[in-house]
Amino acid sequence: MAGDTLLAVLLLLIDLLLFVGGTVGAEGSHPPPWFVSVPLDVAMVAPLVIRRKKPLVAAYLVLLIAIPHAALSLGFSSVAALAMSLYSVLVYSGRKQGLVYVGALAVITAVQVLTDHSTPWLGNIIFSAFGIALCWTLGEFVGARRAYQLEVEARLHLLETERDQATRIAVAEERGRIARELHDVVAHSVSVMVVQADGAALALPTNPELAGRALQTISETGRGALGELRRLLEVLRGDHDSTEPRVPQPDANALAELAERMRGAGVPVELEVDDSLTDLPAGVSLGIYRIVQESLTNTLKHAGTGARAEVRVHRTGDSKKGDAVEVLVRDDGAGRARQLEQVTVGAGGPPKRVPRLQVAGGNGLIGMRERANVYGGTLEVGPAPAGGWQVRAVLPVRLAP
Repeated sequence: MAGDTLLAVLLLLIDLLLFVGGTVGAEGSHPPPWFVSVPLDVAMVAPLVIRRKKPLVAAYLVLLIAIPHAALSLGFSSVAALAMSLYSVLVYSGRKQGLVYVGALAVITAVQVLTDHSTPWLGNIIFSAFGIALCWTLGEFVGARRAYQLEVEARLHLLETERDQATRIAVAEERGRIARELHDVVAHSVSVMVVQADGAALALPTNPELAGRALQTISETGRGALGELRRLLEVLRGDHDSTEPRVPQPDANALAELAERMRGAGVPVELEVDDSLTDLPAGVSLGIYRIVQESLTNTLKHAGTGARAEVRVHRTGDSKKGDAVEVLVRDDGAGRARQLEQVTVGAGGPPKRVPRLQVAGGNGLIGMRERANVYGGTLEVGPAPAGGWQVRAVLPVRLAP
């Protein structure tokens, strides 16, 4: 509005200078008195101040006031204000409103030209038509640029919204991954600590040295779990300024250490790992470690006293064609085969009791299956042929393009 106000003041000053110079008024007649011409000059340019905020109101006020202003020949501001009003209506209100305004302006201009016999009517009509065409062309150009700018702004806003949405999805996926990590850490560490604590309680009266080693294992396992939990919680809180040293995620190279911890927890583990696992992608290597960790944790919790476990991690296939890593974790379940339970089945008919193996579907199994699916692999969980339980996972080394 500041620029429009300055423009209105400039047009008013031009008309006032013409009035002071005595060059206003119809030809062959006396100029109107100041108390008529000055208020009309002010009223003629005043609506231009609001031409951007309320273009239709300003345009029709200018059109009405221009009738007496032009009839009395009070100056240049009526022509300039009408041209600016037509431009403003076309740019800020649209082409439809612009056509209506052009029609009203053409009718009033034609009436004034035909009733004014002091000047050639043909020249006035040509001049008016040329002025309307020029203002329309300018308004169309500026309106198109304005519409293009609005469209660009809308697309930028949409892109920002999509970017924010993608960020939220990425954060949700990362939080889900961290939740799986928390489950793996807590389930494994707490299971080891519980088993060691039970063993220490039993061994304390007769073998204090064995109980002491069990308590030492509990202490080390707890400290390691606290360290991993603290690191994961820092990520959840966004605490990136922590001064504590960063510990890398475990990978397939840490399976020997994991097997040794499980042996210390009371589960004999036979480990067989290929030497060609050093160049695995970080995500696949971490997935292998977590699947083995969760499988051995389940052995520790459910296989019973005296159970043994074996872990086989082999790389299969041709590296040029796309190889994979096969993970097999099997326990003997203390030599006992899984028992079949009688389950009631039957939908849409009489229920009946059939034997069926009950497979637990807790968070650990869900987490292992999710890790395998993320990397395009497969997971098979079920009873081992010779009794006990086995987990078999196949993870592609490279994701398919």
